[in-house]
Amino acid sequence: MIDISVDSTAYQFTVSSGVFSANRLDPGTAVLFRKAPRPGRGVFLDLGCGYGPISCVFAHQSPKVTMYAVDVNERALELVHENALALGVTDRVIAAKPDDVPADVVFDGIYSNPPIHVGKEALHEMLLRWLPRLGPDAEAWLVVARHLGGDSLRDWLVAQGWSAEKHASQKGYRILKVGRAETE
Repeated sequence: MIDISVDSTAYQFTVSSGVFSANRLDPGTAVLFRKAPRPGRGVFLDLGCGYGPISCVFAHQSPKVTMYAVDVNERALELVHENALALGVTDRVIAAKPDDVPADVVFDGIYSNPPIHVGKEALHEMLLRWLPRLGPDAEAWLVVARHLGGDSLRDWLVAQGWSAEKHASQKGYRILKVGRAETE
């Protein structure tokens, strides 16, 4: 178990070895909580959710938010369900493997501390799979360590035709705001 505080609310999460950041809230996720805007209502994606801090906190904070918590790690998805149950938000946190998310779901936003460790090619494939599922005016909020390629990821996203800007920086992390590029 780990204890975290988000917006002056204390949370306790069940964690496990073999799942990202099992000993503490990842510093990048903490920056995302401090610097990214909160979802108010709609259907959102927590991409590479781990044990579910983003999905569970956002669902707990806003009763009009449904979060798809997506990960390839089966143990992570079990923990998401367990943590959502503890917070009473299992009706609005859907833990799923990527292929289990219905193809017709369009997201009002994406929040992610993406798994940079999978390598650039896999990361790019993942983003190219999920970013097109954003609604017309929706945005993705990605937190990436500067020394792990936060700036180069922004440049790559722009080269792929997305609008990507640095929304905030803190403690060596970049919050990227990603959306559809303006077309004239």
